[in-house]
Amino acid sequence: MARPEFTVSVIARYLPEQSAPEQQAYAFSYSVTIVNSGDVPAQLIGRHWLITDASGARQEVRGLGVLGQQPLLQPGEQFEYQSWARIAAPRGQMQGSYYCMSAEAQAFEAAIPTFELSQHSALH
Repeated sequence: MARPEFTVSVIARYLPEQSAPEQQAYAFSYSVTIVNSGDVPAQLIGRHWLITDASGARQEVRGLGVLGQQPLLQPGEQFEYQSWARIAAPRGQMQGSYYCMSAEAQAFEAAIPTFELSQHSALH
């Protein structure tokens, strides 16, 4: 039986040049790598993010694709992109999932592991 699966990894970085701590605005970039670790072609259709900062404020983001794209990945292929987020505290975290569809129209979700956003570190 076909096994659709995407594996996701993320690296985040603080952006001091885009941040204004005196205004509680902390910007972070994040690089996402999505690998088709399954055995059938599959497409990323949509995204769902939960962004939480150290003060407890939460943002929820849903939408189609990533950066206006809905990449179709063959087994073993990967797709990388960069995006950014702004939060109101020097620390926070992001997590979420991608809604995906196999070439045989089997829906599945790919978990985005929780990752830290921290003003005091270049990479996480």
